[in-house]
Amino acid sequence: MIGIDVISISRIEKFIEKYGERALSRFLSPKEISLVKSAQSAAGFWAVKEAVSKALGCGIGAELSFFDIAISKTPKGAPLATLSQKAQKLHGVHTLCVSITHDKDLAIAVCWCE
Repeated sequence: MIGIDVISISRIEKFIEKYGERALSRFLSPKEISLVKSAQSAAGFWAVKEAVSKALGCGIGAELSFFDIAISKTPKGAPLATLSQKAQKLHGVHTLCVSITHDKDLAIAVCWCE
């Protein structure tokens, strides 16, 4: 299963300007927030979580929350995404592969899962 998402970095930037760190805490855990260095990286994380939800075929909602998807980084800085045990069980997915890219005002993420 494959999912993709694209988001305007300026949209996330305005969200952060309006709500401050509370904006980030609406879709990121404290550990994930510590990895955010800019609106660009926050937008990439948003896109990853949306791409994962699309790959699972359910979107963000009753079956899957933003907090069921955890983002971390490899030692080389590549993004990693993992599902909560509840989400793994519900969707029968244990492996997620994600990639994030940025171009001009866009953050784009792709997720492949099995």
